[in-house]
Amino acid sequence: MVMKELIGTGVALITPFKEDFSVDVEGLINVVNFNIENGIDYLVVLGTTAESATLSKDEKQLVIQTIIETNAGRLPLVLGIGGNNTAAVVEEIKHTDLSGFTAILSVSPYYNKPTQEGIYQHFKAISEASETPIIVYNVPGRTASNIAPETVIRLANDFDNIVAIKEAAGDMVQAMKLIDGCPKDFLVISGDDMITLPMILAGGAGVISVIGEGFPKEFSKMVRLGLDRNVDEAYQIHYKLAPAIDYIFEEGNPAGIKAVFKILGICGDTVRLPLVGISDELRSKINTFIAKY
Repeated sequence: MVMKELIGTGVALITPFKEDFSVDVEGLINVVNFNIENGIDYLVVLGTTAESATLSKDEKQLVIQTIIETNAGRLPLVLGIGGNNTAAVVEEIKHTDLSGFTAILSVSPYYNKPTQEGIYQHFKAISEASETPIIVYNVPGRTASNIAPETVIRLANDFDNIVAIKEAAGDMVQAMKLIDGCPKDFLVISGDDMITLPMILAGGAGVISVIGEGFPKEFSKMVRLGLDRNVDEAYQIHYKLAPAIDYIFEEGNPAGIKAVFKILGICGDTVRLPLVGISDELRSKINTFIAKY
């Protein structure tokens, strides 16, 4: 069965911070409402973009509760639960209230550099521990190991609750192998904003985006046009937004997208160490782009 709630544009929500580095609840409410009101299809909570690695357990709970209450059932929610200690991920899934979530987004183990068999066994353990559908997250630039298409296809065929992959290797050939080789009800979701449209046109299901939360109306329209095969109009939006995609990742995520939110007056742009804010030069480029846009 296709998870229709995961087709279209999802966004990896940031965690706004105040200047004293505490969680900015009001800013988070603004970000959530901004995205819901501008056409986003679902929200991803506590992904990499949320700086979840720097949040305490209590802060994570505050973020979850704030998003659930603000969303008020309007959009499907996906929760990030992943790590490089399989047993700890399994325990977290078992002891997390997932009743408000459509799916779990779980990143491939980072730093350990497991073999393909190790990656398979990791997600097998997660699948067996979860009653909630799972989106596998492949992001080799962060994890230092790629999930091979053959491994994803094996997982997709062996476990009914592994329903999708967020594919962020930035490799169109690999994406096409996934789209061609996985079961037809398995969703291949772009995790790379710049190749979202080509992936959709090749048969992908949409995107979990960073740029989409800063420009939700335009980016979600591009995705819908792509899914409807209105190629020329979709590419017009793609090329219009392409410079901004480069800018927001130029000095790291989420410093770039937080700068967009500050310019738009939605929340501040504070990040936590080891991340730092963007340079004045990059801020000027983003400012100029938004003013023209």
